[in-house]
Order: sequence, then C-alpha cells, then structure tokens
Amino acid sequence: MNATRIAILAILVSALAAGLGLYYLQVYYYYERIPVESADVQLTRADTGLPEVVMIENYKGIDATSSPIRYRACFDLGRPVAELAEIYAPYEAAEPLVAPGWFDCFDAEEVGDALTEGRAVAFLGVENIRYGIDRVVAVFPDGRARSWHQINACGEVVFDGNPAPEGCPPPPESMQ
Repeated sequence: MNATRIAILAILVSALAAGLGLYYLQVYYYYERIPVESADVQLTRADTGLPEVVMIENYKGIDATSSPIRYRACFDLGRPVAELAEIYAPYEAAEPLVAPGWFDCFDAEEVGDALTEGRAVAFLGVENIRYGIDRVVAVFPDGRARSWHQINACGEVVFDGNPAPEGCPPPPESMQ
C-alpha cells in the first residue's frame, strides 16, 4: 500500500469513528432514566394557575442535563380526561418531540396525531419548569399519558437573543 491509500484509509476510519461517537452521544450517552421514586408529575390547575402533584402509575422517564428539552415520560393517570379538563389548564399548540428509539413507550408521532385528531388532550404540566421551557402532559382517553418539555413563546424569543416580550418573566442574568 502506498502512503496516499494509507492516509485515505486513516481519514475514512477516523470519520467513521467520529460519526459513531457522535451518534452514541446524541442517542444514548447523555440520557438518564428517572427513577420511579423521583417522578414528580404535576398538572397546573385552571383556577389557581398553580401546579399540583397528581397520582400516577407505571412511570417511565428519561432526561438529560445536556438540554432542557430532552425530558420524556410515559405513565398512567387513571382518571378520565373529562374530569382532568374540568380541573387543569389546557395546553394550546402542544407539539411532542421525538424521543430516542430505545425509549419505546414514547411515540411522538402517535401523540401528535392523537392531539390533532382530538383523541388526546394536552395539559400544562408546569409553566417555565426552566426559563422558556414548559412541561406538557398529553392524556389519552384510556388514562395513558405522555409528557415532554417544549419551548414556550417567551423562550422562543429570548433564546434567539431578543429581549423578553411583554407578559414574559424576566430572563435569568445568564441569558441577558
């Protein structure tokens, strides 16, 4: 083999290793499973605007410190959607984010379709769980629920480097 072929082979092997490494980091490395005993599922009451803890079963959750929107959870609420809708605040424009393939209980496409078709209802879990990020909970008629973090209107503006719009809380100093 001549030196050119060895160099090309070394570059290809390095590129493949880097690609596999990046894939692993994005899909597996940063995620951690949330222990059931640490699960803190809340819904925001429509009357007070304050979140309250709700009872759940069969909890599975993941999160990552590398991004505030990597949280995903699956659980059962065991309460009818109609009852929840009388008590808790709805969440308009809910858009579930895709979860890693290995977290198979969370199917963003299924949740999104169910929300669009009215087969599920989205509720505000916690507004500004981190600045500009809301926790959203979608509930199916059979009591299954899926939760994720979503950038809210304040976050969209501030994360783009613009001042917070009227009606938004002031951003933390680290974002100014």
